[in-house]
Amino acid sequence: MSAWAPKRFWQNARVEPCDGGFTVRLDARPVRTPAKAALVVPSLTMASAIAAEWQAQQGTIKPETMPVTRSANAALDKIAPQFAEVAGLIAAYGASDLLCYRATGPAGLVARQAAAWDPMLAWAAEALAAPLAVTAGVTPITQPAASLARLTAKVHACTPVELAALHDLVMISGSLVLGLAVTHGHADARTIWQLSRIDEDWQIEQWGQDHEAGESAALRRAALIHAERFHHLCR
Repeated sequence: MSAWAPKRFWQNARVEPCDGGFTVRLDARPVRTPAKAALVVPSLTMASAIAAEWQAQQGTIKPETMPVTRSANAALDKIAPQFAEVAGLIAAYGASDLLCYRATGPAGLVARQAAAWDPMLAWAAEALAAPLAVTAGVTPITQPAASLARLTAKVHACTPVELAALHDLVMISGSLVLGLAVTHGHADARTIWQLSRIDEDWQIEQWGQDHEAGESAALRRAALIHAERFHHLCR
């Protein structure tokens, strides 16, 4: 049986403890991932959120209304089997972090970036022992090897479910520092969304907002907020 059955067949979705954490049963049947793996998550809160998503389904199953289930599936089916590769992809953002590449002008944008981004880099230098260099323009600069090593270690220390959340936080924001700020409790997703949008918001102020771009941004913002929630549910 596929966990993504097209129509509801169960009466109750309930959480059960199991080896390795918690799982969800639909009546007597355990939920499985699309790859047929057992759906085992690390916390009761995450399992309860997944059970609530299944219990809320009526008639035809709608995966798009089950974000926690989908993120857990991604962690188990996609990230866990290739953990080192995914962690390496995310850690690589440290070498070209958004916060390190500043505009050359106009002065207002330069000042806005500095006011928003300098405190985050100061936090990374102190809390993560990972000071990073800053440049103006887009010419690549070399970051301190020790800092990159420490940032990489933080990424590789994640569990697969934590890495699923960090993946989206980093990919959407364009910044490893911002992603780690959320997972370390230094900032929330709404804050890092605003920090990641300094350049785009400046352009909108000058030229106005494109409708399609606005819709795309709203979807990415929602995904960023969900990634923060999913990380919180890991514990």
